[in-house]
Amino acid sequence: MDISAVKTSYKYWAPIYDNSFGAFTRSGRRRAVEYINSRSGRVLEIGVGTGLSLKHYDQHLDVTGIDVSPEMLAKARSKVEEHDLGHVTTLREMDARHLEFPDNTFDTVVAMYLVSVVPEPEKVVAEMARVCKPGGKILIVNHFARKDGVLASIERLFAPFANLLGWHSDFEMDRVLVGEPMTVEEIRPIPPFRMFTFLLQRKSE
Repeated sequence: MDISAVKTSYKYWAPIYDNSFGAFTRSGRRRAVEYINSRSGRVLEIGVGTGLSLKHYDQHLDVTGIDVSPEMLAKARSKVEEHDLGHVTTLREMDARHLEFPDNTFDTVVAMYLVSVVPEPEKVVAEMARVCKPGGKILIVNHFARKDGVLASIERLFAPFANLLGWHSDFEMDRVLVGEPMTVEEIRPIPPFRMFTFLLQRKSE
């Protein structure tokens, strides 16, 4: 999947995203934000999209969001203005493979439903680790490929159509396990139907 395919896909998704895929992923998104709200400091949301999570972050946080899609960001900016979200300090168009932030900038870096839809996800997660402060957390919420069973077969069947679907149905979790300086703290399934995974990694101090 290349970046032009991603941009094209989300250009068409932007007008209907909130009431389609956004609604389907609402429960997992809320759980991720609840965890982030238990922390403090600066938050970077990679692939902020239409800004569905922004109004749910607590006011004590300083939230930055990036996305590669200008159409999605326009929706996010409208939400910030509509709901007067003063804790959302920055929304920028940016390629997640090349984050325009210094090392060790954010206390929490989160990517929700993103890593299986971007080119070179390993680079994206390496960049997330780079901009995360020592002792900080990287949170990924995503669908990961099953090892066996009927659903695993279906995932492999749809894998060749990644550009058309806008995501990789057979995406392996190993691709986003950074290794040093990150360590895995938690892996657990989340709704709906335990289709998605809450993956938490911590950067060593």
